[in-house]
Amino acid sequence: MVIVTLQREKCIGCNYCVEMDPVHFQMSKKDGKSVLIHSVNAKGFFTLKSPNHSIFESCELAAKSCPVKIITVKET
Repeated sequence: MVIVTLQREKCIGCNYCVEMDPVHFQMSKKDGKSVLIHSVNAKGFFTLKSPNHSIFESCELAAKSCPVKIITVKET
């Protein structure tokens, strides 16, 4: 299981996550912040859980590119 979490409120809208992983991230046209596609919101933490381990590398690149470090990726 791969678990990706985004703290959306802290997003500065730099677009690096989208450049690194456009399959799982996109920028909101409403507020210019990052959106983790198909995620579930729980108190400001947007979480995507996937049994597909092949997404780990691209999500990890997005997390490492984030200048404010609001993306975490775990593999269980």
